[in-house]
Amino acid sequence: MSSSNRITIPAPARGAFAAVQAVSSDLAARLAERWFFTPPRRNLGPQAEAFLTTGRRFTLTTEGGDVVGWEYGAGPTVYLVHGWGGRAGRWWALAEPLLDLGYRVVTFDAPGHGASPGKLSSIPEFARALMAVVADRGPAHAVVAHSLGGAATALAASWGLDAGRFVLLAPPADPASWAEEFGEVLGARPEVMALTRSNSERRLNFSWDDLDVLAAVRDLPAAALVVHDLEDDVVPFGEGAAVAEAWPRARLASTTGLGHRGLLRDERVVEEVIGFVASGRPVMGPDAVPVEVPAGEAGRLEYQLFHRDAR
Repeated sequence: MSSSNRITIPAPARGAFAAVQAVSSDLAARLAERWFFTPPRRNLGPQAEAFLTTGRRFTLTTEGGDVVGWEYGAGPTVYLVHGWGGRAGRWWALAEPLLDLGYRVVTFDAPGHGASPGKLSSIPEFARALMAVVADRGPAHAVVAHSLGGAATALAASWGLDAGRFVLLAPPADPASWAEEFGEVLGARPEVMALTRSNSERRLNFSWDDLDVLAAVRDLPAAALVVHDLEDDVVPFGEGAAVAEAWPRARLASTTGLGHRGLLRDERVVEEVIGFVASGRPVMGPDAVPVEVPAGEAGRLEYQLFHRDAR
């Protein structure tokens, strides 16, 4: 399940780590933990920046630290959860049509990301932040999450996060396996990675054994949509397919040529997500009368959007 191009560590860093590891396993484990749990910092594009400026910014103080978020509109609330190294602003392409349909949108920067303070982050911290934001901002009609944010959302759902519908875009099935791959690329000895694991478990008050997305979704009652690209080179398609198979009321939609991050901006994917979020629930636009979208509409949308050649 490993993919060699999704974890890269520059040769000078690997050399420095080897020197530390030769002297002290404890110091090497501390260094490995810091590197593994530090998300990349990426700049936002102009559309994402503009999207954030139109939202009502809030700061929520949680046990794990402050979380900065934005809310838009009014109506049934859809929560948007970004992935590893992502930012709330990257949801602009999906948020705008949701607002046009009369939904309220709430999104946030996870701990250690964007405007939220901290340098380290992790799946349980993502999940705890999501739980805290929903508890503070109100019930969720739906939660839409990307990549590692999808794993965190599944974890939060297994803890009791209630939403009528869940959408996971390119979710990993076994995120703990990334640590093994990270250790291999870094050149860490097994005992160093064992120390890294135990140190992080104490810091996070969370066992890596509980980081099993398939087990987390196996008994969930809510409906779910999993969208995954066949050519995803970060989280292989098979992982999303496994999540969809394990989730009792989930269905899987596949795309081709979008990769891992292209799902967030693709018009077909946005339409598919909107159709699923809206199905079976009243949708109120600014000047609209209530419209009930039939339960079968989401399946029809999937056929039209992802099997155009057959039409």
